[in-house]
Amino acid sequence: MASDPKRQIRCAATLVSDPDADRAAAETADRLSDRLEGVGADLLAVFISAHHAESAEPVAAALRSKLGPRALIGVTGESVLAGATEAEGRPAIAAWALAGAPLDIRPFTEDDLPPNPADDPDAAAGALGMDTTARATLLFADPFSTPVLSLLPAMDAAASAAGVPAAAPIFGGVASGGSTAGEHRLLLDGRVRDRGLVGVTLAATPNADVRIDSVVSQGCRPIGPDLVITNARGNAIQQLGGRPALAMVKETLEALGDDDRALLERGLFLGRVVNEYKDRFGRGDYLIRAIVGAEPTSGAIAVNDLVRVGQTVRLHLRDADTAHEDLALLLDGQKLHGPPAGGLLFTCNGRGAKLFGEPHHDAAAVVRAFAPPEAGERLAKAGKPYAEQPTTDPERAVPLAGFFAGGEIGPIGGRPFLHGHTASLMLFRHA
Repeated sequence: MASDPKRQIRCAATLVSDPDADRAAAETADRLSDRLEGVGADLLAVFISAHHAESAEPVAAALRSKLGPRALIGVTGESVLAGATEAEGRPAIAAWALAGAPLDIRPFTEDDLPPNPADDPDAAAGALGMDTTARATLLFADPFSTPVLSLLPAMDAAASAAGVPAAAPIFGGVASGGSTAGEHRLLLDGRVRDRGLVGVTLAATPNADVRIDSVVSQGCRPIGPDLVITNARGNAIQQLGGRPALAMVKETLEALGDDDRALLERGLFLGRVVNEYKDRFGRGDYLIRAIVGAEPTSGAIAVNDLVRVGQTVRLHLRDADTAHEDLALLLDGQKLHGPPAGGLLFTCNGRGAKLFGEPHHDAAAVVRAFAPPEAGERLAKAGKPYAEQPTTDPERAVPLAGFFAGGEIGPIGGRPFLHGHTASLMLFRHA
């Protein structure tokens, strides 16, 4: 049955780069209002560059006054993005609005959680607004005051206890751009905080036709075979496949070609399989963590994660070409489902021009992936074969916004993790 046109979800996004925060906020509100064409915003996500962190409260107030969203959530970041543009190192505000969505929006902060969420998953689920109707949870956190690494497993346990569908992702990012505690800002409706966390759980109302899909591009590719950890303690792996771990690593590296060996300058990574029950492992099955040390005497290697005996792992490499390829392949898979109504993108502050050597890479890749092709008569040129090329015309682009995070939150194998050097993407579609 076709969806009721009156209930069609729609999204709008915009980015305003201006050193004057008040002026940028006013222009952002006007643009979004025009693009929504009088439709009220259900959820408004606001991303404020660190340059405007001190003005976060009046910025949020101006947007709420103009757009009247049912809920507003926001965060400050080193840089922000919207459409195909990443405003790296520039004062800017990016904003994204979701309208016409048959969703129940349930806000929360760390004040709502029990003292130790891991010890009481049922209470945590209630505080997070998680139940069988949940479709996604969006979370922003301050790195100086929020233990995200321990929080995410507690949220995962709460979701499981509440019967949240496995396809409902936990997404978001860690605030960036500040060098000391108190410099970041987190926004939730009329509140502006400099610590803790803010979040919203999006739950389906009866007969809801909204689907929220996830893309988590860790920017790595595997090398060598899958290996099983046969001896480990804490973050140290003593043996892989019954042999000293360091010897197995050296054996894999010796088989690399010159081009791959050059990538070792960017580090060596270990991918840990999240779901061991699969018959085969491919992209999206490995949680990537850095190898941070080795002990030649014992033959052990250390990774920045806790490991245990029996886990399947594989070595990985990362560079700009690999990161580009990984994101492109994952987006190709999403194109099978058709263009989304809109999306939120949380990319690492170590990506962007720092990694790719040119601006706008991740945002432009998402926009290009879903942009409709230009008409053939506009693309055909005398003496040249016809070829369809996607457009990044803002009027034809999927509404996208987000920020450069100090850690990206997204699912691997159906479970939420904190990542680095990753692009984490939420896509909103009609079910």
